[in-house]
Amino acid sequence: MNPRQLLKEETATLYKKIELLDDSKRKLLGENLDSCSTDELEDVEKQLERSLNNIRTRKNLLFKEQIDQLKGQSEVLPLQLSTLPTVQLLPQPMDVETALFIGLPEPRTTNV
Repeated sequence: MNPRQLLKEETATLYKKIELLDDSKRKLLGENLDSCSTDELEDVEKQLERSLNNIRTRKNLLFKEQIDQLKGQSEVLPLQLSTLPTVQLLPQPMDVETALFIGLPEPRTTNV
């Protein structure tokens, strides 16, 4: 067989694989299921269940890591707060001088 013929066969094989993968993808997305037999539908369902289990396992792992990280932060936070200087939250009373006038205001004169 010459190299050109080998390339044609390899191209045809790869094209077939691409078609099979596209068909499988469509089935997993719930498209083009009219031509599927009961056995094919059960296989698709099992594959989707395995995929969901993998997704849930990964999600639970990420949640566990986040929980551990937050627990670590919650242990460090009180230590950080204890090192901060104490701040008085209530305002201190202050003496303020004000001028209080009881009576009618003085008339204003305007130059026109």
